[in-house]
Amino acid sequence: MIEKLYTRKEAADVLGVSVLTLDEARNTGLISYIQYTENGRVYFTESALEEYIVRSTHKARPKAEHPGSSFRRKKEQLPF
Repeated sequence: MIEKLYTRKEAADVLGVSVLTLDEARNTGLISYIQYTENGRVYFTESALEEYIVRSTHKARPKAEHPGSSFRRKKEQLPF
């Protein structure tokens, strides 16, 4: 069975990114694409979109070494 081909706009919508972000991913080799002729239209397959999502998904990082720590300083630590 032949996969559906997505245009740049459709693929960007599916991924929830801008067309510029999608183009950047394509130009840096992060996502596979189909281009039948040089300087012709670019298409993406569903499997290419799925592979990109898998590659772009990162595992959650463990909690900081000091429980309860945050990026904000407590009021007592502020110089004013």
